[in-house]
Amino acid sequence: MTAPAVLGTDRLELGEGIRWTDGRAVLTDILTGRLLAVPDGPDAPLAPITRLPCPLGAVAPVEGHPGHWIAAAGPGICRIDPAGRVDWIARPEDGKAAPMRMNDGVADPHGRFWAGSMAYEATEDAGSLYRLDRDGRVTRVLRDLTIPNGPAFRADGTVMYLADSARGIIRRYPVDPVSGDPGTPETFVILGSGSPDGMTTDVEGCLWTAVWGTGQVHRYGPDGSLDRIVDLPAGQPAGLCLGGPDGRTLLVTSARIGLSAPGPLDGAVFEVPVDVPGAPAAPYRPAVPSAPASAVPSAPASAVPSAPASADRADAL
Repeated sequence: MTAPAVLGTDRLELGEGIRWTDGRAVLTDILTGRLLAVPDGPDAPLAPITRLPCPLGAVAPVEGHPGHWIAAAGPGICRIDPAGRVDWIARPEDGKAAPMRMNDGVADPHGRFWAGSMAYEATEDAGSLYRLDRDGRVTRVLRDLTIPNGPAFRADGTVMYLADSARGIIRRYPVDPVSGDPGTPETFVILGSGSPDGMTTDVEGCLWTAVWGTGQVHRYGPDGSLDRIVDLPAGQPAGLCLGGPDGRTLLVTSARIGLSAPGPLDGAVFEVPVDVPGAPAAPYRPAVPSAPASAVPSAPASAVPSAPASADRADAL
């Protein structure tokens, strides 16, 4: 496999949430609240798209509304318009005993948006997974997570992979295609070292995950067997996606946060050609396609319900 190439001159504090959309890669630098576009080569800086006054975990484009995003940010989920204005849909993590923020998030193939939350201090079991449905309703579908990352979905949207990074585990959930409710999980992978972080799937149904703390990306077969390892010159790979014109470019973010002596490529963005393609990032699809993104109904934080008990849980190790 070709050695990783570096994209851009920036070194990110906590580079995550990289997505291929509208012919380009975008990513977040979570704790600085920045959404950035990735250049094609090593000699240009990342291009700013917008900056929020709160942490920004991940975004999904809004179908039919260029420049509009649904975002996992601050204590909840919001819309961002092309001018960078923020319209909160729900802030379910506001006012919790342990200060909380949203982490990773992604749209599924059916047009719903999913986002995980965590405590700033990574308090055990403080996090949850939320789902924004197409009608604007936000539901907590899983609880008792510590550092949720992903999720990633099979192409038909009926299988979801979710990492709990603090526990070193990736779980696989069946997902009802109509309701979006996850069923009983099974353990997919438990890592012996490092932590599973950002994830994506390819057209063969394999799962790619960045492995924080190891300087590696892993590819797992549908049966959970380790198929491939990509070594990177950065110790903390954090987010990834498959992109490029043909979907055959593995794009990986990394982080400098927490390193006492970061190396010259810690925090860089990398690209590696791969043989099996992935799909561009799925968009969030409002229930009324012709309505502007700002017309999606909002739910106050106090109105955010939980899913039925069968889905409102995550098995412990």
